[in-house]
Amino acid sequence: MLNPVVTVMTKAARVGGNVLLRSMNKLESLNVVQKDRMDYASEVDADAEKAIIKELRRAYPEYGVIGEEGGVLPGKNPRYHWVIDPLDGTSNYLHGFPHFCVSIALVDNGEPSDAVIFDPLRNELFTASRGAGAQLNERKIRVSDRKELTGAMLHTGFPPRERARVGAQLECVRELLNHAEDIRRTGSAALDLAYVACGRADAYFEAGVKAWDIAAGVLLVREAGGKASDFKGAALARMDDGTKAEGRQVIAGNLRVADAVQKVVAQSGYAAAFA
Repeated sequence: MLNPVVTVMTKAARVGGNVLLRSMNKLESLNVVQKDRMDYASEVDADAEKAIIKELRRAYPEYGVIGEEGGVLPGKNPRYHWVIDPLDGTSNYLHGFPHFCVSIALVDNGEPSDAVIFDPLRNELFTASRGAGAQLNERKIRVSDRKELTGAMLHTGFPPRERARVGAQLECVRELLNHAEDIRRTGSAALDLAYVACGRADAYFEAGVKAWDIAAGVLLVREAGGKASDFKGAALARMDDGTKAEGRQVIAGNLRVADAVQKVVAQSGYAAAFA
């Protein structure tokens, strides 16, 4: 049974997901804004975020908000923040590629305490609460039990604002492919992490991600028995610092595969490029 906070988050995520689905048949008419090179947002991103925030603040008006589209909205209670990506996988969505989601985390003093990731196309709802485990459609999930990097399925991404350093990442990918079964690049960091949490992937790694990309997914992985760290193996930065929302690194996976990936990444030029 979902706790009251996750119940509210679930409702908000479904409301946001419905906004995304309603606009899928009119993609060609959406107003698209180029935020940066290879980084886009559309009116549907903003509409979904507004709808999500409305639902969350109806129940918890005193909590702050850190959203991809609206930035930081302070709340009366500085301890809690909603960290929201209303459409993780915008490029996929705008191209009609069916892989995107809504991601919402409640952050308590900088650490995610509750998480919801909702894939509206597949009607898959990933949820987690600190100390209470992780679920997919209310059924308990666990990370994979793979014991080594050999044969592992890995996920990564190429952040749009970091293309100048992609060469270092490709060198790391080449080294990992000497051991792993394959590496996927799906275009949604939140779903990558959700897939790690339920065992569909063994680990995920990426640099240049933002707090709203990973806050919910990191909690899912941890509550599913996995781990998450930066490229040096250190703890991740606070998730409620809006001034440091970008430029993060993350490696997440089951304990053994995450450690193996971290070792390769740390020894590669990829880690140095983002130091």
